[in-house]
Amino acid sequence: MFRISQYMRELAQAEATGQYPVPSLRRGTQGRKAPGPVVIWNLIRRCNLTCKHCYALSADHDYAGELSTEEVFTVMDDLRAYSVPVLILSGGEPLMRPDLFDIAARARAMGFYVGLSTNGTLIDEPMADRVAAAGFDYVGISLDGLKPTHDKFRRLDGAFDRSLAAVRHLDARGVKVGLRFTMTSMNAHDLPALLALMREEGAQKFYFSHLNYAGRGNIHRGKDAHFTATREALDLLFERAWQAALDGRDEDYVTGNNDADGAYLLQWVQQRLPRWQAPLRERLQAWGGNASGVNVANIDNLGHVHPDTMWWHHDLGSVRERPFSAIWADTSDPLMAGLKAHPRPVEGRCAACQYFSLCGGNTRVRAQQLTGNAWAPDPGCYLSDEETGTEHLAVAVPVAQHPVHFMEVSHAQ
Repeated sequence: MFRISQYMRELAQAEATGQYPVPSLRRGTQGRKAPGPVVIWNLIRRCNLTCKHCYALSADHDYAGELSTEEVFTVMDDLRAYSVPVLILSGGEPLMRPDLFDIAARARAMGFYVGLSTNGTLIDEPMADRVAAAGFDYVGISLDGLKPTHDKFRRLDGAFDRSLAAVRHLDARGVKVGLRFTMTSMNAHDLPALLALMREEGAQKFYFSHLNYAGRGNIHRGKDAHFTATREALDLLFERAWQAALDGRDEDYVTGNNDADGAYLLQWVQQRLPRWQAPLRERLQAWGGNASGVNVANIDNLGHVHPDTMWWHHDLGSVRERPFSAIWADTSDPLMAGLKAHPRPVEGRCAACQYFSLCGGNTRVRAQQLTGNAWAPDPGCYLSDEETGTEHLAVAVPVAQHPVHFMEVSHAQ
């Protein structure tokens, strides 16, 4: 996750004081390592919706073999002993799991930061009371656009109204709630309106999730319509977060699934606030970019561990057979060895990129899915060769005949 607002607040403070603040380092592949990874836990695969961009390919029926309550509790004990700080309870639709609130209560009692990722359609007033009483630190609700767009994506008439009502119910009960948005070519036009809606409804956070998109290869990178739309969306988010920082608004804007965002912010600062470019670069290097397999982990509904939620096709092991802590520390798996390496063994354009030290090679799953090589240049990077300083290289990314759209690398419903 790339925390735009965190950096914008630091920049605003620097502008006001004449000195860039020196906050404590966050986790990073290059900065101070966190005690354990953030764990995104797909507790259930069942969902009441069949959304177009669901990475779990969920449907409204039970799935055999899911972890029992006692198995979940056993895993939680191991996670806590391993110093995992955060649990994001996800699905499917986690509210369809009968023991969700038992799991959440135990997680809170154990000292985890506990987030809930939901589509929101099941949160009426009584359910909002239960969510509020459970004490979730944060609840993320996905909106794919305004009503016509959202309902089409969710394949359910009225889904938007129900999800928006959930935002309102939770806000009225003092629950920290945020909106989650996965941009595609079919909903990019709704982003400005959703940002306005966020402020109107009092949501404290906006999570912008990149669609995991591989483009048409390096030769078309500068003309790719999706990459152009991505840059325009980030320009809007940067301006919004910067003004919020200047105004002292309690709003957070974050992005996920494309670590080129750090480099793009650095370029924004070079153009707008050039005297803070050097200290910001140091902060971004401490952040370290992509954290898959290092500081972000995924456990699926059957107990299989993955480097993150997009790597469901790569099984690191089952918590029924080995503790999560043993699986996560095991680098005999070549992918995990590479993800945990510093620097990562990326190739070609990524290896030569001037931003590699702060991006970490971006989301490796795109390269693996398109080329079969997890360390090939990332075909989803929207920065030009001129921007990355790699224009001298021959085209190293295989050119797809058609744009390749992967499902969302996220735990959003």
